[in-house]
Amino acid sequence: MTLRLARTVLAAVLPFLALPPAVAQEPVKVGLILPMTGPFASTGRQVEAGARLYWNQHCQTVAGRPVELIVRDDAAEAASSRRLAQELVVRERVHVLAGFGLTPLAFSAAPVATQSKTPMVVMAAATSSITEKSPYIVRSSFTLPQVAAPMGEWAAANGLKRVVTLVTDYAPGLDAEAWFKKTFEAGGGAVVESLRAPLQNPDFSAFLQRVRDAKPDALFVFVPSGVGSSLMKQFETRGLKEAGIKLIATGDVTDDDILNDMGPAARDTITTHHYSAAHESPENKAYVEAFGAANGGARPNFMSIGGYDGMRLICAALEQTKGNTDGDALLAAMKGMQWESPRGPVAIDPDTRDIVQSVYVRRVEERDGQLYNVEFDRFDKVADPGKAN
Repeated sequence: MTLRLARTVLAAVLPFLALPPAVAQEPVKVGLILPMTGPFASTGRQVEAGARLYWNQHCQTVAGRPVELIVRDDAAEAASSRRLAQELVVRERVHVLAGFGLTPLAFSAAPVATQSKTPMVVMAAATSSITEKSPYIVRSSFTLPQVAAPMGEWAAANGLKRVVTLVTDYAPGLDAEAWFKKTFEAGGGAVVESLRAPLQNPDFSAFLQRVRDAKPDALFVFVPSGVGSSLMKQFETRGLKEAGIKLIATGDVTDDDILNDMGPAARDTITTHHYSAAHESPENKAYVEAFGAANGGARPNFMSIGGYDGMRLICAALEQTKGNTDGDALLAAMKGMQWESPRGPVAIDPDTRDIVQSVYVRRVEERDGQLYNVEFDRFDKVADPGKAN
């Protein structure tokens, strides 16, 4: 080979030698399974919007690999969640499963994660036991014991003596009921009656009449995100507020996404939760502005932050593994991870794979003509108390 020919061949080959291995060009696929239609569609929309915002800002490419989001609608049906998880793993060959708007949906998909050794990031569902259903589940949202236990502690310390509880009759509601009661009674209070409403098509009128007849100091409530508006209006029309019965709750009830639609009936409601659009921090101010700009002026709620931080968790794990999508490697990278979220400082407990975060006590107040959950007290570094037993 002549020197000139050798140089020509080398010039042609060098650009290809500079390319990364083929695997580096293969996309990382994240399958989002969410209720995008039906009665819990607002949950799906908020989670997807949060996840997509982080993806757009920071995560379209990680460690040289493009990242794809594949969204599937389970319509809040557990059988669909499992079928979609199987299809995403087998047909689409996703590297991470994520989303899961309700507890039964996460329970249904958990065996798929275990069998395929696929990390499953739960961005919404909040029953304590979810992470125990598969060693591949990591949670970026919250748990009901995590936000209900501080409310019981706060209520007992702030002069409430007799409380009735009203929760939706499924696993998260039972978690909220149990942990509120535990900490409230440990502080000297008494739960005088425990009421449970059905998950599907609840009518609260009969329950609220029983509450009024019991004449407690307060009513403690948990209902799924999106249902709080109906309960709030019935609470007022049934005269409980007028009768001097305080309304205390987990933050699902005063969901930022629908809070303004509740009107004056929502004012002065006290809740405990891990995120408010009114949280005062530079990170949250930037998040609220970016979320609104990307979603027609919509206000982010606590479901959105589970999606946003869940996507951050996935992408940070990919960065740590340098693009390696092995399920065990990604899972190991997620355990113990910590960062400053728009909600405040958060971390993933390496033992339980649940999120550790601040829980805030908030009051519904009007600011600039809009209703917000305004924080006035906090519990720091709250882990899921349900895992302590």
